[in-house]
Parts: sequence; C-alpha cells; structure tokens
Amino acid sequence: MYSRAVRRGRVPRRDAQEVPCLLELALLHPDPDDMDWLVPTSPQEVMTRLLHGVYDEVSASQRRMGSAVAAFEWYAGLGHRLAASGAEGGTAIRVLDGDSRIQAALDEATAACASEVLTVQPGGIRPEHELTEGLHRAMALRGRGVRMRDLYTHVARHGQGLLNYLELMSDSVEARTLDEVIDRLILFDRTVAFIPANTNRTMALELRHPGLVQYLVTVFERLWRLAIPLTASLPDTGIEGISHREQSIAALLAEGHQDAVIAERLGISVRTCRAHIARLSETLGAASRTQLGVRIAQVGLDGPARSADVGSVIVPDQGSRTGR
Repeated sequence: MYSRAVRRGRVPRRDAQEVPCLLELALLHPDPDDMDWLVPTSPQEVMTRLLHGVYDEVSASQRRMGSAVAAFEWYAGLGHRLAASGAEGGTAIRVLDGDSRIQAALDEATAACASEVLTVQPGGIRPEHELTEGLHRAMALRGRGVRMRDLYTHVARHGQGLLNYLELMSDSVEARTLDEVIDRLILFDRTVAFIPANTNRTMALELRHPGLVQYLVTVFERLWRLAIPLTASLPDTGIEGISHREQSIAALLAEGHQDAVIAERLGISVRTCRAHIARLSETLGAASRTQLGVRIAQVGLDGPARSADVGSVIVPDQGSRTGR
C-alpha cells in the first residue's frame, strides 16, 4: 500500500483502512486538498525519523549499560573492602537451589579437594543409583590420594551395594556405623561443608565460614569415635532374644518417640520398625505399649547400649525367662 502510494502519489483513504499502521506511523497522511485521499510521506523523511528513533534507543541503552557497569564496580569495590576488613562477605553461606546447582557445587569442591573428605550418610540401605552417582567423584578423589571417612547407620551394613563400593575403593575409604546419625553432611578438606537446607533435599547450604565448618568437623569426629567399624560385628546386647537394633528401638520407645520417628532415625521402614516392636513385646511379655515401656525400663533397655559382658538379666515375662 505504501509502495503504491509512492508510485501513484496518493491512494484512496478507504483502501488504507485495512492497514491503519500506515497512518499511525505517519507513512501516509491526509491530502490537504482532498481528505478522501492519503498521500505518502517521503521515504527520505521516513528514514530520517526512523534512524532518529533508533539513535535515541541506542543512546538510552548505552546510558543504562553505563549505569549498570558503574553499579557493579561500586559493589565489587564494596566486596573488596569487606574482605580487606576481615569480613566474610556473602560467600560464607551460599544457598544452592535445585539439584543441578547442588551437583555443580559438589563437583567444584571435589575438583579442589586435596587431602580429606568426611561424610555422614543417614537413612538405611543406600540405593544403587546413589552409590553409582557418587562413584565417579570418589574415584577421582582416590586418584589424587584423598582419604575418605564415611558414617552410616547400622542398617546400611545389610546393603550389598555399599559393601561392593567399599571393596572397590579399597583402603581409600573407611566406614563406620551408628544406631543413628545426624542429617547428611559432606566436608572437603575441613574448609567447605554441604548440608541440606530443606527436608526433601532440593536445596542445600554451602558453608565456608571457618567457625561453622570447624563445629561440623568436631561433631563428625565425636560421632566417629562412638561409631563401630564396618568390618567389626555389632556388640551383643547381653539379653537373650533381643538384637542390637531392638535395643536401639527400645531406648527410643522409652524416650516417647512414635514409630515413624524411630524408623526415620534408625534408617528403617515403619513396617520393619513395628515388626521389631512386636518382637520386643513378645520377648518381654508385654501385652500393651504401656506395659512394654515398663518392661523396657525393668531390664535396662531404656539407657545406653550394654557391653557384651553384661551379667544375668531377668526378663519379667509370663514365664520368667532368664537371658544373658
């Protein structure tokens, strides 16, 4: 339509009704001699106007870019001043949102690690896919001579995948187990730590503050001293018919915890937990949960685990059995 107007000098207004943008952009304007006709604005004038608009946009963009660069330089300078004054700045605690960011941060810390990795792995038997995902990272660390120590719950001992993993890693990894451990923790060279930031572990915290990291190292070392090497057998409870796991369940029952909480802390399913509670009730001759609590206290299962040299313990059930 504009081309036709340029060639012919003008076009009927009615012909331009389908393209109102020609009037809005002032490419066509009414003929002062006959308002039923539209005449074109000269191409040179249109080009000048369009280029002027583009120039204004470019100038505005350059001003915004200059403001952004100036702001960035100001904040960068502020960060240097904080570092110079001994402040930790914004990197002491970093929130990692999403699996990809968490994995990228772990890969970066793994690449920088030079001597030691400490981990706490809660839950029960570790799934094969988790062990496979972590294997490439562990092999890279092993290749650089990095030593690894892992803490698991006692339940993890029953996972063949973990045993295969530890056999593959040979003496590069040392593993111990406890009845229950803290939530997941990974420590690299005692300088950077990773912990979950929510219950479903879709967010994590990367910690580099020396005080926080040292605190977590201390927690790990104290748990490590209490833990039992994976190559060693679990201690006998000293009470006939009651396993080490049932002793742990009994202690948590005595503290008043519900089945689901006990299961989560020991890394077993609720169904398995209830099966052990049923066995405890049968072994101790308890007909109710209340009675079970009383019997647990009577035989001393409500405190710390007994050593293997415990003497005779009377189990007060219907038959007055004696266990050792």
